[in-house]
Amino acid sequence: MLLTWIAEIADEPLALNPADRREEWGTNTWLILADHEDRAAVTAPAVVAAFERTADTLRTRIRATHHTGPATFYVWHDVQADQLRCCTGSVPADDLPFGSAYTPTDDLHPIVERFLTGTRPNLTPFPVWTRAVGTDPTGR
Repeated sequence: MLLTWIAEIADEPLALNPADRREEWGTNTWLILADHEDRAAVTAPAVVAAFERTADTLRTRIRATHHTGPATFYVWHDVQADQLRCCTGSVPADDLPFGSAYTPTDDLHPIVERFLTGTRPNLTPFPVWTRAVGTDPTGR
């Protein structure tokens, strides 16, 4: 089920509105819960691949809307809630709307591994996997 839920995120409603970050956060933020059985049924590489496919699909969708400017799909492990969370926002990776320090990373595997194993480290700043899914103003 976990892989299916991640794939379905790519087809959910999407709001990219730099003037209304609350709308973006409310529409584009997803939390992924999994019980012990669901976590044991998947591997970290399979979950990472599912998120990468979701990012690719979102990039295609966003570019088809002719959205210009940055857009980032990002994933983090909410340790307190023991959830994976993901969001898409019209911001670059170094300007995500977190109230505490975070570190953008290209390596999703450790984030997923901690979630799947139930490891609850207190990492400050915490790692956030990011993928650019928008374009710059020149259309690249």
